[in-house]
Amino acid sequence: MNKYIIGIDVGGTNVKLGLVNPKGKLIARSRLNTKSYMHRKSKLIDAIAKEAVELINSKSLKKSQILGVGLGLPGFIDPQKGLVRFLPNIPGWRRVPLSSILRRKLNLPVFIDNDVNLVTLAEWKKGAGVGCKNLICLTLGTGVGSGIVIGNRFYRGEDYVAGEIGHIPYLDKTLERYVGNAVLQAKAAKIFRKKNIRLEEVFALASNGNARAIEFWQQAGAHIGFVLAGIVNLLNPKLIIVGGGVSNNFRYLAPAIKKTIRQKSIKVAGASVRIVRAKLGDDAGIFGAYFLVKDAFIDRKSYLKK
Repeated sequence: MNKYIIGIDVGGTNVKLGLVNPKGKLIARSRLNTKSYMHRKSKLIDAIAKEAVELINSKSLKKSQILGVGLGLPGFIDPQKGLVRFLPNIPGWRRVPLSSILRRKLNLPVFIDNDVNLVTLAEWKKGAGVGCKNLICLTLGTGVGSGIVIGNRFYRGEDYVAGEIGHIPYLDKTLERYVGNAVLQAKAAKIFRKKNIRLEEVFALASNGNARAIEFWQQAGAHIGFVLAGIVNLLNPKLIIVGGGVSNNFRYLAPAIKKTIRQKSIKVAGASVRIVRAKLGDDAGIFGAYFLVKDAFIDRKSYLKK
């Protein structure tokens, strides 16, 4: 492959764009503030298209040198149709044919998918999951999601919505209602009696030996581990990769996750699974979008197939 690929990671706060060269190296980045366009869908699409063109121009490239554009979005996507079914955290996005809209604006091939699927794809191809045939990639942030690789193939489900681990019923709610970012912050605010406390502060307190902060992360890890134990029993993965913003607290989350999985899962499956932190950080979504395009044109390994 001697062409460049543009990867775009659309989030509820920011849109991150990256230009990846033919050798798979990220050579240019840019960013948009999603909240500036929160209630203006068409304006956000226009801004993404404009930023993509500026990224191409920043390296004095021609569109003929671009293989395609890949986008990851935080919601329910039909990648075969290029359709955004629904974005829970960005208003006004229902049944939007985003691929065709951007294709017309950019005059380039455009592919879209769920953002967590693309993070999983990136970690599988380039990050913590390289060489693994059976893995789960869990993302912890505003929402809780996962991507699934079984038998060296991406598992998508009948309607392309497999992996919604945050919506698994758990106790009286769902997992996301126990370990989502906002829920954890609200809990921390009560424990430490500080209204606008950030999770980074709770991590810092734990690092300094604060018993309440350590217990806070241990409880979050136990909730995650309890649900993952069921996933381990069902799918018997070799690897569980933990990513997303909340995973910055992996040092305190991981022991509780591992302990709970060992306690609650089938002995053989629980003993063999490894829990590791994601490697690609903020660039995972961009690289996942890169592999989405690359797969469609070069590898042809049926990533988009169910």
